[in-house]
Amino acid sequence: MASFIVNGQEVSPSKNQKLLRFLRDELHITSAKDGCSEGACGACTVIIDGQTCKSCVPDTDSLAGKNVITVEGLSDWEQKVYTYAYGKAGAVQCGFCIPGMVMCTKAFLDVNPEPTDDEIRYALRNNYCRCTGYVKIMDAVRLAAKILKEGVLPDDGDPSWTLGSRVSRIDVEEKVLGTGKYPDDYYPEGMLYGAALRSKYPRARVLSIDTSAAEALPGVEAVVTADDIPGENKIGHLKHDQYSLIPVGGLTHYLGDAIALVAATDMATVEKAKKLIKVEYEVLPHVHTVEEAAAPDAPLVYDEEETNVCAYKHISRGNAEEAIKNSKYVISHHFETPWTEHAFLEPECAVSFYDEDGDIFVYSTDQSAHQTLHEVTLMLGTDKVKVQNALVGGGFGGKEDMTVQHLSALLTYVTKKPIKMKLSRAESLLVHPKRHPFYMDMTMGCDENGVIQGVKAIVKSDTGAFASLGGPVLERACTHAAGLIIMKTLKLKELLTIQITHLPEHSADLVLHRLVSQQRHF
Repeated sequence: MASFIVNGQEVSPSKNQKLLRFLRDELHITSAKDGCSEGACGACTVIIDGQTCKSCVPDTDSLAGKNVITVEGLSDWEQKVYTYAYGKAGAVQCGFCIPGMVMCTKAFLDVNPEPTDDEIRYALRNNYCRCTGYVKIMDAVRLAAKILKEGVLPDDGDPSWTLGSRVSRIDVEEKVLGTGKYPDDYYPEGMLYGAALRSKYPRARVLSIDTSAAEALPGVEAVVTADDIPGENKIGHLKHDQYSLIPVGGLTHYLGDAIALVAATDMATVEKAKKLIKVEYEVLPHVHTVEEAAAPDAPLVYDEEETNVCAYKHISRGNAEEAIKNSKYVISHHFETPWTEHAFLEPECAVSFYDEDGDIFVYSTDQSAHQTLHEVTLMLGTDKVKVQNALVGGGFGGKEDMTVQHLSALLTYVTKKPIKMKLSRAESLLVHPKRHPFYMDMTMGCDENGVIQGVKAIVKSDTGAFASLGGPVLERACTHAAGLIIMKTLKLKELLTIQITHLPEHSADLVLHRLVSQQRHF
């Protein structure tokens, strides 16, 4: 095997593997983050012989004699400079991308100490950030360049924690230097790796599951199905409508549904075992859209339901129908928004183990540790469960629902060993819920002076395979459908660049578009 240098020390990997996997799994250097494993996001950026490189790309056998530097290998002075610059600029939010950004910044400033804005943009082009919009990261690069040139770290004194003061986040240092821990950064002794076999079809009935071949594979510690769940099988925020594992006879609802779990000594063995599990399905008609679900002859998404409607919400103030009827001008239009991927950089991950109290302890990266605790407790049928949020590498609503936390805990329950369960980037995109698509029919009426008299909106939303938070999301959409217009009497002719009363009738669509787009200014 090839030998090379990592942060000043000669190393020899046990096998040929991706550099990222060697850094993390063997050296436990966790500043290089695994955001995609596909050379796309830049979260795993390191410096090899002076050049930035996404460490998920090169194999260790190709690195013989080379010099690799991670954030841990920066000098004390450099660590202080980048911690100060990124903190002062407010460039650190979820922090998952920041160590990679720092390495990119170092390699860039080492050869270009006085960069232009265009040069900074070009240097950072291969490193994604989902939180900041890059403006503050560029500020951090400029500030770091200034400090490195002057050779003096600014002395801001003690921060003034008073109302209105500007202070750096208290977690800046651990996120810049990579010492803060996300779930994937935990490596408890004796840890196994877990993963789920997902449904082959979005809507099908599971007729049989044969795990015997997978169980016989060397390195496999357990293959778990719904029969191994000691408590309740179904989870969900407001409505328990999602199987943790689809049982024989159960119905799948999307491709992200888990059929069986595998725990093994390494991920390669896990993937081999998943392919050995045999599942027999009865494929059923799919339901793709709101229109299909609402059709009179539509198949029911759930066996136990009488309708495909998840929730009705109705909100009103005053008599909009009467106000619109008596308005001088009335405009109607249809609007749609698509489903949206949240695109957080950190894939979902959970690490679970038995702690010293005999409780199953779960490190999670989600947006509701209390909800996770509740649902894991129900699934395991015991209150001897603890959940602690580690750092969360972005969420934006996409990490509100359960994904891996309960499944990792179940594998620990069965194997009695620590488990790490992390989604791949592709699996993450498949499994977690998306921002809801909306279909809106809006009607507005105003008088001859441009004062809005009434607003009516009919809103339909697609909550996907499960109820999740679809009901509250729909209710909020109804509440805010008219923006602040419904709460205040506004003379729009004083706020808009158009005069409603002076437009010909054929410009009605333009007026409504302007009204809707201008609501953000109210």
